[in-house]
Amino acid sequence: MATEKSKRRLITSFHNLTPDQQEEVRALYPQGFTEVMMRYDKPDGTFFYTVPYETEDTYYMVKIDVKVDDGQDDENDGFYDDDDLKGADELADQPSDDPADDEM
Repeated sequence: MATEKSKRRLITSFHNLTPDQQEEVRALYPQGFTEVMMRYDKPDGTFFYTVPYETEDTYYMVKIDVKVDDGQDDENDGFYDDDDLKGADELADQPSDDPADDEM
């Protein structure tokens, strides 16, 4: 078994791992990567995210593809422009089961 100091250190893409290694990474983080991701800023102003993954002889920082919300989501442009919410009138007319609503 290799000692900590003799382990190789590599940065690689998740897609470059073998299928078995990809499964090990998924098993290592069954709840997802959010809590363990680290951001690395590159000199050109771009960045990438990694998660740690360790084998017997190598310590990996595995690049994870992340979709960053840049506020330019064309799909929802104007979504809140219309103040009239469909079905709001029907919901307002229905009695509530919440006792806190009766205190108004």
